[in-house]
Amino acid sequence: MKSSLITLAFFLSGCLLGVCYMVDFDVHSASVYVLYVLMLLLGINLGSNANLKNYIRSLNLKTLLVPLATVGGTLLFSAIGGFILSRWTSFECMAVGSGFAYYSLSSILITEIKSASIGVQLATELGTIALLANIFREMTALIGAPLFRKYFGELAPISAAGIGSSDVSLAAIARCSGQDAIPVAIVHGILINISMPFFVSMFCRM
Repeated sequence: MKSSLITLAFFLSGCLLGVCYMVDFDVHSASVYVLYVLMLLLGINLGSNANLKNYIRSLNLKTLLVPLATVGGTLLFSAIGGFILSRWTSFECMAVGSGFAYYSLSSILITEIKSASIGVQLATELGTIALLANIFREMTALIGAPLFRKYFGELAPISAAGIGSSDVSLAAIARCSGQDAIPVAIVHGILINISMPFFVSMFCRM
């Protein structure tokens, strides 16, 4: 819980600095390099583990059930959102949910594809909703990982993270669910990443 509060504190501090001060360098590029360093350290940690072969052998068809559960649960609750929000259809809500925390690409895809059917203004609004919803999902996965692990099991942080399970949220998953969860988290993130453009495009055209 302490680490989650520290993560939240850094995030809020970054938001405050972004509002109060003009940043004269490409923050996105800097964050990508920080992510590369994080992945390198995680790779070193995993590679130096004596149980690496056991991790690889543990991957089987059951591993596919985790991304299937993530996709199924996300789409189900996104569809329910369409019945609650009269402004948007269930398919549009499912397109938003299909971002699976990939906020940058999913918001662009939704805006571009939906512009032809609902107009640029509404498409931009839906793309903005996708951006904010998927950012919120990623932050919730980072901050709430200990709670997900405590109340829903060791695979819950992986599912909650969506695409982020193989990169941004991997450190939090390893810390909360243990080293055994790392291979599952990486496979989960890769499979969700591959499926995301397909689901977003499909639901935007329905």
